[in-house]
Amino acid sequence: MPFVTIQIAEGHSIELKRKLAQAVTNALVSTLNTKPEWVTVHIDEFERENWAVGGVLHSDKHSGRHDEKTTK
Repeated sequence: MPFVTIQIAEGHSIELKRKLAQAVTNALVSTLNTKPEWVTVHIDEFERENWAVGGVLHSDKHSGRHDEKTTK
């Protein structure tokens, strides 16, 4: 029973996360010859202000570039 955790920054749409979960499930099914219902995908989202590369917060490095889109 594969259990996969994927860590991504906040801000991705629910549709994109559905596609991600399906793609990962399909890859594990074909690679491990397992059943889709045995695959668990956990998406762990984090805030960009809690991620730094080279000592610089991602939210500072790419200010405004990855802001969440507001829905109307």
